[in-house]
Amino acid sequence: MAESIKTKVLIIGAGTGGYVAGIRCGQLGLDTILVDGGDGLGGTCLNVGCIPSKAIIHAASKFETVAKAAEGGTLGITASKPAIDLKATVAWKDGIVRKLNAGVAGLLKKAKVKVINGWATFSDAKTCTVKTADGDIVISAEHVILATGSDPVELPFLKFGGDVISSTEALSLDKIPGKLVVVGGGYIGLELGIAFRKLGAEVAIVEMADRLLPLYDKALTDPVRKWLEAHGVELHLGAKAGSFEKGQLNVTTADGKALKLKADKVLVTVGRKPRTQGWGLENMGVAMNGPFVKIDDRCATSMKNVWAVGDLTGEPMLAHKGSAQGEIVAEIIAGHDKRFDPVSIAAVCFTEPEIVSAGLGPLDVEGRDDVITAVFPLMALGRALAIEAGGDGGFVRVLASKTDHRLLGVQAVGQHVSELSNSFAQMLEMGAVLEDVAGTIHVHPTMGEAFHEASLRALGHAIHI
Repeated sequence: MAESIKTKVLIIGAGTGGYVAGIRCGQLGLDTILVDGGDGLGGTCLNVGCIPSKAIIHAASKFETVAKAAEGGTLGITASKPAIDLKATVAWKDGIVRKLNAGVAGLLKKAKVKVINGWATFSDAKTCTVKTADGDIVISAEHVILATGSDPVELPFLKFGGDVISSTEALSLDKIPGKLVVVGGGYIGLELGIAFRKLGAEVAIVEMADRLLPLYDKALTDPVRKWLEAHGVELHLGAKAGSFEKGQLNVTTADGKALKLKADKVLVTVGRKPRTQGWGLENMGVAMNGPFVKIDDRCATSMKNVWAVGDLTGEPMLAHKGSAQGEIVAEIIAGHDKRFDPVSIAAVCFTEPEIVSAGLGPLDVEGRDDVITAVFPLMALGRALAIEAGGDGGFVRVLASKTDHRLLGVQAVGQHVSELSNSFAQMLEMGAVLEDVAGTIHVHPTMGEAFHEASLRALGHAIHI
């Protein structure tokens, strides 16, 4: 007979939205059960996404640096030709993941959250059966937080399996593919494609749009395209991928020609979809917003005391959004008056060079005459030049209201600019005006000075340009 448990809060999914909600619920004294459906504590981001991909990207950049030193020297440094044991690199990456898994487990234990490993299936909005290694457990709860996350989108003519892989498999390969074809020119495909190019793979990218990273404006993406072209990455833009047969990917080019691309691996990165199947969502009576669960500004669904956070709730599908939602929902359940209403959720592409975008960009204000836009190039920044980050066309850009100088958006492209993202988001969230940024003494020499100079330029008196 199945064991039965009652709890105040039941959380389904142990990703960044779910486990943060669990920890905050525990801190607030709420009896909480967290069900981990198999991804592992930390979910996609920690186990097969954000963290492991950045580890591989870091290793690839180190390898590239040594390779440059072996090809005639760089900065006066010379070295022997490098080699890479990808199995060892992946083992190092896996060690980081295990360490972070253990850290999350410890935090949940400290917060007195009960973690159950198993797959949950709901029979109604507040009751689910969890299949565990030790048998079924029926859990009923006063509050349910849905944090089931997302899965890679699979193309019907390029099913995952064998040499057709998703980002998950790409992060656990045991050797560098000789030829890698990436289907999808979004941030996931470009991040991994660039990393494998640095590691020595021949890389081709197939993208249906007429340019890479189509959600960003051309000025932001041009430096990335230039890097790809300079490093011999084949770009097939406005092209459509077809079937993969006998080591060749069928592609229809922008002008309608048939092309066959040789590939040892085909990496499909055409997006992610909310994980809504297989756990009884249809039995819960919650309203949907297209493929996503519909929520209000409290992350409440249409069913009383059923909440949803993270990728399940729609774009942007970013880990830090899910964490913020999870924290807010826990506080609402505890009786606090909270709303999820951020001014901006900054996004980063860990490409070469990196891209950051927070708030409104040029595409959002196109045609308006009430916006000031100012750009400061990284090539005019001492710190950028000192760390070889000034020669790739990078810049920081600010957009602000002409009438009151309120910041509307901040973007950057360049090496290491991901570390500026929190400063951008903070200024926007605080409702800063250009004078606030200009009046803040920025540390010299740092990359953050470019934000200061861009704001000064918007006010008409940049110092270093």
